[in-house]
Amino acid sequence: MEIRKILLAVLAVGILVLAALLFLGGSEPVSEEVVEDIQEEVTEEIAAPVTQSVIGTSVEGRSIEAYTFGTGETDMLFVGGIHGGYEWNSVLLAYQFIEAYKAVPALVPEHVTVHIIPSLNPDGVAMVTGKDGRFTEADILSSVDQATARFNANGVDLNRNFDCKWQSESSWRGKSVSAGAAPFSEPEAVALRDYVASIAPEAVVFWHSQANNVYASECENGVLPKTLEVMQVYADAAGYGAVPSFDAYPVTGDAEGWLASIGIPAITVEMKTHETIEFAQNNEGVEALYALFAPEEEHLEVQ
Repeated sequence: MEIRKILLAVLAVGILVLAALLFLGGSEPVSEEVVEDIQEEVTEEIAAPVTQSVIGTSVEGRSIEAYTFGTGETDMLFVGGIHGGYEWNSVLLAYQFIEAYKAVPALVPEHVTVHIIPSLNPDGVAMVTGKDGRFTEADILSSVDQATARFNANGVDLNRNFDCKWQSESSWRGKSVSAGAAPFSEPEAVALRDYVASIAPEAVVFWHSQANNVYASECENGVLPKTLEVMQVYADAAGYGAVPSFDAYPVTGDAEGWLASIGIPAITVEMKTHETIEFAQNNEGVEALYALFAPEEEHLEVQ
């Protein structure tokens, strides 16, 4: 569906430029400036604008960035790297979406504004890459304990620092982990909390690894009905399993649960391994979500 839109957009540009050349060519040669003006005007009509902003800083002072694409009424947020270098592939996945949308802005539907935070825990990422910002798989340092890089520079598991059943100590795979001094005690969690408040997203997707599943979120009042729909649509399109309730071990203070507590559907997408990026199948999941939140008239056109 989206590929068709892209092809139509490219074709439209070509037709309009050709028409302009034919119309103007009868009297005098067409200047390069005229062609550039026509291309720019048409491109503006089909291209979603891109903005990049710093929404906070980490414990060690690294920037936490958000990229925004489009101007649609439906805001959707995608977050990578909450577990830092332990899940560095989730950061690379986020950057691949950013680069795809920069290269082909028409991938973002008109009804959507897309927000992407590629790395919520840049200090943890820097531990295993030795870099700030964008990195490649070749930058991963084999000498670093990636499990340690799961935490922020204060040794806090950020996905235990949010205000949903928060406790000062939580668990991760049978181990006790620090959840901070209080909900939102960590600057990275504050950055996400404040950004969510500023954009009021219709849904939030967190990219993680490794379980090959999509998990729904819940807090004291259980799973939101819309969350189950979001989970199932993404899982079906991306080819992951769908798990309505995580029960492998107790989790407190998770970001997804906090979002559920304030009425925002949130899902956890767990890729198959800690190394694979799985862009193509996650793109299918993301496009399915865009379709799910499309205006009613678009649903009727598809039918």
